[in-house]
Amino acid sequence: MNARWDELLRRDHEITERVFAAMEARFATAEGPSPELVGLLTSYLQGYVEACHNKKEELHLFPRLQAAGMPRHGGPLAVMLQEHERASSLLARLAPLGSAYAAGDRSALPELRAVFAEYAGLCKDHFWKESDILYPMAQRFLSEDDGAQIVRGIEALEALLGADTRRRYYALADQIIALGELRDLSFGLERDVLAAILNSLPVELSFIDHEDRVRYFSHEHGEKIFGRTRGAIGMAVQSCHPPKSLHLVNQILADFKAGRRDVAEFWIDMGARKVHIRYWPVRGEDGRYLGTLETVQDVTAIQQLTGERRLLDAVA
Repeated sequence: MNARWDELLRRDHEITERVFAAMEARFATAEGPSPELVGLLTSYLQGYVEACHNKKEELHLFPRLQAAGMPRHGGPLAVMLQEHERASSLLARLAPLGSAYAAGDRSALPELRAVFAEYAGLCKDHFWKESDILYPMAQRFLSEDDGAQIVRGIEALEALLGADTRRRYYALADQIIALGELRDLSFGLERDVLAAILNSLPVELSFIDHEDRVRYFSHEHGEKIFGRTRGAIGMAVQSCHPPKSLHLVNQILADFKAGRRDVAEFWIDMGARKVHIRYWPVRGEDGRYLGTLETVQDVTAIQQLTGERRLLDAVA
């Protein structure tokens, strides 16, 4: 299935935000990023973000929106174009600083760090406005044919910039991310905050490691659908199930470890409650099996939902 124009542009945003995050971690160190990394960053920002991504919007999305009735002067299009211009100006300052730093001029680091921070901050805010405000708004203005024409325009622009433009620059982004430091989004959370988040979910969680031993369960001090105590920690998961279901448990785990299955789910009646139970393989970024997550949820109230209740209705 071919991607829609907004999916293509959002993917650009996601990749670039990961580049920013990896570089921000390197710029935050006293020694700064390596000269090689700064050279790669400059190539990506100039060659893809500026010359490709922004042009996809300026040449193909924005004109279609204007033709469909969205004003170019005033309103969201004017703001987006102004921010593109500001980003271009910042990049024009950043590029020579990056070149000097990549050539070994360490004195360029303080200004380079400051300009990059301003540029990345602007782009991240800009991407949010586009992904969360402009693109959904555009869906109301554009026809299906408009969307198809934008996709063709995006593909034509990428072709003009060389063979496999998107693939090449996404590979460059991956290289920058690998050389930088891309932290998981949970990195900045305190352990007690993360624990509170897990215990606030309307879903009970249990985790067993790659050796099939129970390592964690949530809602220790709250009411649980399936009661358990700390004594379960460290136990083989097979010991937590009745003998008649052991062959199913072992089959699910074997399938997860072999990559043959991505989920196993069951639902049962517990009195008046309908309980939904799911098992999920947990894998690292390299695909390595780390363990299995069990989620247990009372879905009785969810089954009874009808119509709509929107956010404004919920807080009124």
